[in-house]
Amino acid sequence: MNRRDACRLIGSTLLVPSAIRAAENAGLTIRYVLSSALYGDLPLDGVLGEVKKSGAESVDVWRKVHATHREQITEMGDEAFQALLKKHGVPMSVSTCYPLGPFKQDDELRWVKKNGGIMTVCGSGKMGDADVSGAEAKAQVTAFFEKLKPHYELAEELGVIMAVENHKSSMLSSPDSIRYFADLNPSTAVGIAFAPHHLHDAVDQIPALIRHCGKENLPFIYFQEHHPSSKQQMPKEEELKQLPGFGTLDYVPIVAALKEIGFDGLAEIFMHPTPRGIPILPKAGEITEKINESRAYLDQCLAKA
Repeated sequence: MNRRDACRLIGSTLLVPSAIRAAENAGLTIRYVLSSALYGDLPLDGVLGEVKKSGAESVDVWRKVHATHREQITEMGDEAFQALLKKHGVPMSVSTCYPLGPFKQDDELRWVKKNGGIMTVCGSGKMGDADVSGAEAKAQVTAFFEKLKPHYELAEELGVIMAVENHKSSMLSSPDSIRYFADLNPSTAVGIAFAPHHLHDAVDQIPALIRHCGKENLPFIYFQEHHPSSKQQMPKEEELKQLPGFGTLDYVPIVAALKEIGFDGLAEIFMHPTPRGIPILPKAGEITEKINESRAYLDQCLAKA
């Protein structure tokens, strides 16, 4: 058993079995994590109350500008936060910390470990020009890992995974950069937070990229579709098209590829409201209802995969 498998095994002991969404007939278990960003600035207590209702097993804590929950935790203190987790019978698994970037999250890695989490998620930043391919992509990925070394060594020591999102206009963006990231990854404590919505110009490559990376490089995946409403105000029915089952992206090839590699990471149903930081719908229950509609669609895709 390698360090990543051990970390996941340890993390899984904290999870709520009744909340795990299994599609055994499809040969794949999707372990959903609930993004607090979908609830914007709503009180954390109420968000935690939606975790089990959404079919998720744990919560992903987001901060400004996308939400205020990490700041709410800082204000209330870790003991109060842990009491809320116990009250609702759910663990925190992830801290999403984009403002910190990959090289300034040492303290957050320690905080995640202290509070029972197993992962951080952030972007890669830039290592030169963005969206590059070929030898230039390989050189940038190599430089990234060299710079990340003291940070992933800390993550290894703590037993926490650093998941780096492939994001447009960043080092980890192009299909080539994703492939090189998987090929050159030096640590079991580093992986990709795989974002299909940032591969909207390479949709046909998404399943092959999942297979190339393998489960050892994919501890986390977003279920989100690219849509212009993520960056400009549009009617809510358009904005919701970012969610699985509401737009046009066919998830059957995606979940089929996940099944093929034996994906055992965390999956997050996600979208961006415009402007950032507000709940995607006014009430927490309304948000959870949409998440469950997306989850039902994904179950249908699993049955077809």
